[in-house]
Amino acid sequence: MDFSELRRTVEEVELVDAHAHNIVSIDSNFPFIHAFSEAYGDAVSFSPHSLSFKRSLRDIAELYGSESSLEAIEEHRRVSGLQSISTSCFKAAGISTLLIDDGLKFDKKHDLEWHRSFTPVVGRILRIERVAEEILDEMDLLGHWIHLQKHLSQIAGEIFGFKSIAAYRSGLEINPNVTAIEAEEGLEQDLSAGKPVRVANKNFVDYIFLQSLEVAQSYDLPMQIHTGFGDKDLDMRLSNPLHLRAVLEDKRFLKSRIVILHASYPFSREASYLASIYLDFGLAIPKLSVHGMISSVKELLELAPINKVMFSTDGYAFPETFYLGAKWSREVVFAVLRDACIDGDLSIPEAVEAAKDIFARNAIRFYKISPTNSLASSEYNVVSKLNTSSSSLESDSSLVRIIFVDGSGQHRCRVVPKKRFDDAVSKNGVGLARCIMSMVSFMDAPAEGSGLTAVGEIRLMPDLSTKLRIPWSEHEEMVLCDMQIKAGTAWEYCPREALRRVSKILKDEFNLEMKAGFENEFYLLKSITREGNEEWLPFDSSHYCSSSAFDAASQIFREISAAIHSLGISVEQLHAEAGNGQFEIALGYTTCNKAADNLIYAREAVRAIARKHGLLATFAPKYKLDDLGSGSHVHLSLWQNGKNVFMAKDESSKHGISTTGKEFMAGVLHHLPSILAFVAPIPNSYDRLQPNTWSGAYLCWGNDNKEAPLRAASPPGTPDGLVSNFEMKSFDGSANPHLGLAAIIAAGIDGLRRHLPLPEPVDTIPNPEKLQRLPTSLSESLEALHKDDLLKEFIGENLMVAIKAVRKAEIDHYSNNKDAYKKLIHIY
Repeated sequence: MDFSELRRTVEEVELVDAHAHNIVSIDSNFPFIHAFSEAYGDAVSFSPHSLSFKRSLRDIAELYGSESSLEAIEEHRRVSGLQSISTSCFKAAGISTLLIDDGLKFDKKHDLEWHRSFTPVVGRILRIERVAEEILDEMDLLGHWIHLQKHLSQIAGEIFGFKSIAAYRSGLEINPNVTAIEAEEGLEQDLSAGKPVRVANKNFVDYIFLQSLEVAQSYDLPMQIHTGFGDKDLDMRLSNPLHLRAVLEDKRFLKSRIVILHASYPFSREASYLASIYLDFGLAIPKLSVHGMISSVKELLELAPINKVMFSTDGYAFPETFYLGAKWSREVVFAVLRDACIDGDLSIPEAVEAAKDIFARNAIRFYKISPTNSLASSEYNVVSKLNTSSSSLESDSSLVRIIFVDGSGQHRCRVVPKKRFDDAVSKNGVGLARCIMSMVSFMDAPAEGSGLTAVGEIRLMPDLSTKLRIPWSEHEEMVLCDMQIKAGTAWEYCPREALRRVSKILKDEFNLEMKAGFENEFYLLKSITREGNEEWLPFDSSHYCSSSAFDAASQIFREISAAIHSLGISVEQLHAEAGNGQFEIALGYTTCNKAADNLIYAREAVRAIARKHGLLATFAPKYKLDDLGSGSHVHLSLWQNGKNVFMAKDESSKHGISTTGKEFMAGVLHHLPSILAFVAPIPNSYDRLQPNTWSGAYLCWGNDNKEAPLRAASPPGTPDGLVSNFEMKSFDGSANPHLGLAAIIAAGIDGLRRHLPLPEPVDTIPNPEKLQRLPTSLSESLEALHKDDLLKEFIGENLMVAIKAVRKAEIDHYSNNKDAYKKLIHIY
């Protein structure tokens, strides 16, 4: 059976998360360990030994590109900041809607409005016991608690539903016949404990529940009910949903809409029996083992209708909990529906529809989420049921940019209306002439001899995992794409596919993954008109790391940094560089595929926001021949099972680099002359790669030697005597990042296969009499590439033919047009 359509649906559907809680500030006193465990007291020390804790820790480490330890992840959170990690988590989770129960008492929790930065639709679920406690804390006279029902009625039009935690207080065996007198007596008992009031007496809890259920039914609002496992104050014996039978069968509440939470674990099978209610499996996923998660959802579906089973994350306090809930819900639902197809319970088309129901449509119908029911904020800071920006984004005027980078390193895009994107392009892509991968930098024409012409088309297939709102353009989104022959069939010239292909070889042969982090240098230029001619001059003329230079550009960089963060990309550092009007933004490291994607988006952000301020941002390697050049230096490391294995285990290892790291780096050094054709791909690149410019002009490596093209780096925090990564300084802003990283990995694989020795480091200014000069021109690098058959093996023969043809065309044009490089500021 072919499950590709089911897998694609499960991975791409936008999730409606109808059971979640507020996120807290980084400096909240709520311990981060509770992202992985709900244990308290002495039990916390045992929680790292649970299956879900170990799995979740690895998942978050992989997402962040950090070591798989609680300490490393907490350090990443501290350095990156809450905005950045929240963006990363929600982007990876693919959540479109959040309904938040804000009744949990967290230290320094963010209000509902704050969460709008990460998902277009945010709404409120009202926890009834918490509202009752707030009213009781404020009142002076005993009888005022009856105002609860009036208050719930007043706020009913501003929320998506009510929620009860009766299971945590006195259990689910609600007495539908409890009287007001009994409730009053119970309240007296609760009040006798003093303030703040904690509602716990069974009669009073039952009465509040019933009064709230009446309000919910009269306003056609759903009621969420905690069942099964949960917080430490829960008596599991009283949380079996079968205890609700008396309420469910009471004629007064037959039209009530009830959803029970947590998959009622370990009572999932009992929950499945209750045909009149809806079932939400949040918390069971991801807090159980993989087997437990799958079996729990399967038990829910043994009897329950598919259109009554719903996803949620039960995310709380930490954005990581939302990501884990979403990630494992996708995995588990796919496994359950796949097995149902194998068993004959479902056909594949039925399973596809079931996935859409479980992840979104059931909740949309149940909570009545639609563009017509948005409401204004109230005294309880209720967020509109639908974000107005979301509604506008859905309008016919909204656009989606489908972005790709061609063989000459130019950013290009096709743009379609959002409705057409959603209806057709997201599934079928858009057509494009095959010759796009042989276009040159100086004109829109294919390079001669590339093998690609105006005949034939490919498909630009959006990678929906990269689709994001454009921070600087309110009604637009952007998405990166793969180049395919047809939907699902990769085109051999696709740069992103080339990087995936080489990365897979590294993984399959050596169980290694390369991670990368880019430093982006660029100039900010301002336009002046002199004698009727436009000229571009530097934004300022300050020196390296000048505080006055940054002060002059601080507003621009605040916007750039915020935009990049909102795209889920970590900004590690920014400063003024040594050139006049030159600056640098360093991005956090991550898996090389994601690092390349991040680099593209970061460049888009820098250019767009500079343009907004009337400036031109250029990443051209050498925009002005008498000033310093701009690179896209890349820091590289090797990882295995969540650990940095480029770094030696201890300082006794020579140079502080592992054997694996030295062999990989030796391969890169050996092939560096031909790699330059990928990472320094235009003639102007070699105007930058000059001695004494910190760009690396000689074939060598060194320990923190900025004149070496490969620099072994030991950033702050690296243990003494060890090296955490190496930097390639040759990479520049005219390179296609996916092709550049693919070439580097290919060279590294050769070093690993042949166990190449790493020569001694050059820890002084390189001596030209003792060291080989790297190619001084693109012609020399192309010649080296012609002689290097290894890269053809990894990159692909036809793609190599096209790349060589583009490089040859660049050489011919710029050698015959000496001033043509001046136009590069508008291209890169």
